[in-house]
Amino acid sequence: MAALPFVTLAMTNFLPPEFYQRPDVLTIARELLGKRVCTRIDNELTTGRIVETEAYRHEGDPSITLHLQRKARQAQALYQPGGHAYLYTVYRVHTLFNITTHDAEHPDAVLIRAIEPLEGQNVMLRRRGLPKLAHNLTAGPGVLSQALGLTPALNGELLTGPRIWLEDAGEVVEEGNIIASSRVGLDYAGAKAVALPWRFRLKDSKWTSPAK
Repeated sequence: MAALPFVTLAMTNFLPPEFYQRPDVLTIARELLGKRVCTRIDNELTTGRIVETEAYRHEGDPSITLHLQRKARQAQALYQPGGHAYLYTVYRVHTLFNITTHDAEHPDAVLIRAIEPLEGQNVMLRRRGLPKLAHNLTAGPGVLSQALGLTPALNGELLTGPRIWLEDAGEVVEEGNIIASSRVGLDYAGAKAVALPWRFRLKDSKWTSPAK
């Protein structure tokens, strides 16, 4: 009986692997806006609407080359077909939630930078140690992972459940409601990586991360 809530909730509208296995990571990063990311960790359901993403592509992106060198062990999860979770830590504290795209030969990925909390808000608040709903609950890649209960132990997990999955709620995001800008924290990778406008945000969302 424990598996029934997952079947009822997710089997009709979850994003299939084919969604992630297309070759254009920029298109996927844009189309993930408005989708729902769901987790069931320790039998606690949490759901958030994706409002900010960043694309990382093996071609023309120096940050990927440096990342593969710096995170050699964890980054093996990037060499999987699209539709797997890539979870790694920064500063030995924050876990970042990425989604592999394309195929196992191309280490492309989308970083989920911010979500709007929907279901399981009390669970998220407890995990974050916050007393009430506020912008900093899920507005940033490290804090959203904490709120959703995501850790590096789930690195390589297939994103079709039962612990992590994404859903299409039928929301259509117009191109005019998407802000494209430079990605965050890539000064180490050089001017070329910094200049790429591969960070995508929903213009009307108050839940996007505060970084410029």
